[in-house]
Amino acid sequence: MSMREFIDQWGDILWEGAIQTFQMTSISLIIAILIGIPLGVAVVLTRPGQLLANRFFYQVLNIIINIVRSIPFIILLFFIIPFTKFIVGTTIGVEGIIVPLVLYTAPYIARLMETALLEVDHGVIEAYKAMGMKRGQIIWHVLLREARPSIILGLTLATVSLIGATAMAGLVGGGGLGDIAYRYGFQQYETPLMYVVVILLILLVQILQTIGNKWSAHLKRD
Repeated sequence: MSMREFIDQWGDILWEGAIQTFQMTSISLIIAILIGIPLGVAVVLTRPGQLLANRFFYQVLNIIINIVRSIPFIILLFFIIPFTKFIVGTTIGVEGIIVPLVLYTAPYIARLMETALLEVDHGVIEAYKAMGMKRGQIIWHVLLREARPSIILGLTLATVSLIGATAMAGLVGGGGLGDIAYRYGFQQYETPLMYVVVILLILLVQILQTIGNKWSAHLKRD
């Protein structure tokens, strides 16, 4: 099959799959960030010896994050089907995959945030506390600002992981490039199509990783 014939046969399907992958990734990532970043900040701030130390709250958050992160995504997809249907009214298509993607990614982002924030020198925080800076100012202007390069790298890693998760969406009719690779490439033995999907996913990950690395390096120089 020539390149022209391949594009004529699969071009529209690949384009639609790419759009669906972008939708799943972007919507899920935005929601997961809105949940995961505050959750990660809360885990750090409530640790013993931190600004808002609260052992009980810290332990509860830790347990919740660990429980959700312990469930492999492919199992999570099926495990929360009733919950997904209750929230969005369907378990298929882009809408049906958003809920499990968010539940999978948000705790992961929280852990990455925790790691990034704990890298900030505690002595710097203590110095600003001694200067009389309020807690809210320390969190926003010191803790989060100092951790920006690591936060960007963490979010880049989370995005790459999220793209990998969207590839499993085909198992529940979620659409996207993964669905094309599974439904056409695997089930119908269209091997060239599967190779093209793999190449597209590799290129997407490489582009995102490069952008994340350069952004992080730029923030380190600020």
